Amino acid sequence: MYRATPIDPQLQAAADAIPPELGLITRDMVAPLRAGMAQQIPAATKPTIRVDTRWQNIAGEAGDSRVVVYRPLTQREAGPGLLWIHGGGYLFGSADEILPAQLAEKYRCTVVSVDYRLAPEHPFPAGLEDCLAAYHWMLANAVKLAIDPTIIALAGQSAGGGLAAGLALKLRDSGACAPAFQFLLYPMLDNLHATPSGQHVDHYVWNRQTSLNAWAMYLNGTPGAVASPYAAAARATDLSGLPPTFVTVGTADLFRDECIDYAHRLMAAEVAVELVVFPGVFHGAEQFAPEAQISRRMNSCIDEAFGRFLGSGNS
Repeated sequence: MYRATPIDPQLQAAADAIPPELGLITRDMVAPLRAGMAQQIPAATKPTIRVDTRWQNIAGEAGDSRVVVYRPLTQREAGPGLLWIHGGGYLFGSADEILPAQLAEKYRCTVVSVDYRLAPEHPFPAGLEDCLAAYHWMLANAVKLAIDPTIIALAGQSAGGGLAAGLALKLRDSGACAPAFQFLLYPMLDNLHATPSGQHVDHYVWNRQTSLNAWAMYLNGTPGAVASPYAAAARATDLSGLPPTFVTVGTADLFRDECIDYAHRLMAAEVAVELVVFPGVFHGAEQFAPEAQISRRMNSCIDEAFGRFLGSGNS
């Protein structure tokens, strides 16, 4: 029997300030919520990041898509590259984010952020196709991007983590050049939420019914246990041959048990895994309340993991 995990007391004020309209997201709310989110963070409030930021159109089998390329103003020699996939429940979000720019600046590396197509207008496999095209574009343009093509990682938060996990499976099964690592930050993996934490209905920020609605929009229906593992990685039966993986999640997150289970299954498949679970953290809490002590610990842990891959000696 699952019992709701109390959130960290320093996160309570942020939890109480979450807009009530996020309590249950339905299809007809997606467009107005997107418009509201676009107005909440004016450009003047974004911190200045000293990187070259440019949008790039790339061609893929499903048509053109876009990425944002973040490169440090003083580029180092070819080294690791990072394909960043933003979160937003497969419904929201943009490639123009602060974290990938910060990583490019701090570690003097190239980070490519995918502006993938969103559901419900573009259900699976549209978003995955865009991520796949971006990955192949990075490989094909590695010299121009100052990337070692043998050292490219996949990374994403929430739905972005789910896309990263699905992309890793797709690349393995297609025999493509394998990513060197995957960073799954509280990834959205299980369209059934068939876990103890997934059965609890009242999680902060992203609750069970909202998530099931988002999955139905992303999957263009409710295929249940026969959903593609490239969409819902929890459906994959074989996790062997996947790249080393970093997984983190909070104990008060809807995705807690599906993330832990996925990490355990990766370990059982002899994949090198680092799993870090933070007590009392709800979904995305380290972004809602970055000054909280637990958020600082979580962000520090995530940054340290990226640093080990991207090269902390270059910071």
